[in-house]
Amino acid sequence: MTVSWSEQTPECYGDVCITCSDEAVQVRVVRMLDDGLAVVDTGYGEEEVSVALVSTAVGEQILVHAKEAIVVLGSEP
Repeated sequence: MTVSWSEQTPECYGDVCITCSDEAVQVRVVRMLDDGLAVVDTGYGEEEVSVALVSTAVGEQILVHAKEAIVVLGSEP
C-alpha cells in the first residue's frame, strides 16, 4: 500500500500549531535588552523573549510563539 505525502502530513487547525501544539500569545514589551531580546509582560508576570525577527519598541503589543516574537501588533490605544 502506498500512502501519499498529503495523507501522512498533519494539518494545522484553528489557533493550534501542529508542530508543538502551542499557540502564539499576545504580550506587551516592557524593556528592550541587548542581543535581540526583550522583557515582556504576559499578564501573569514578566518573561524574556527574543525579538530578533521583528522591529518593536517598549509599549508595543507583540505575538510570541516558543519565546520568539513573530508579529508586532502595535501600541495600545
